[in-house]
Amino acid sequence: MKTHESRENYLEAILILAQNGKVRAIDVAHHMQFSKPSVSRAMSLLKNEKLISIDNAGHIELTQEGRNMAERIYERHRLLANYLQALGVSPQVAAEDACRIEHVISDESFEKIKSHVSKHLKK
Repeated sequence: MKTHESRENYLEAILILAQNGKVRAIDVAHHMQFSKPSVSRAMSLLKNEKLISIDNAGHIELTQEGRNMAERIYERHRLLANYLQALGVSPQVAAEDACRIEHVISDESFEKIKSHVSKHLKK
């Protein structure tokens, strides 16, 4: 897999899709608007990295390590998108920007933003 960002995007997509039931590679392809062969290759790499498991029926599940990574990145996405919207950014732009920021922001900076948001925006 090319980058951590790509890996994180796939894991986040699987996490989101799993909320509605079983996940297959075709579901991920539709969700991410990628080709089935590209997603199949990525799923193979994620499986080799022990971030997902795939059963005989083709259902994809996050391993504990994969789930931890997915939940971390999804938390970042939700918080950053909500924060940007609270600042007046349109929902679409906030979601797009959050998707880019979530992969590069340091843990320290994210925790400070999270702390700030919880103190100032949730009143």
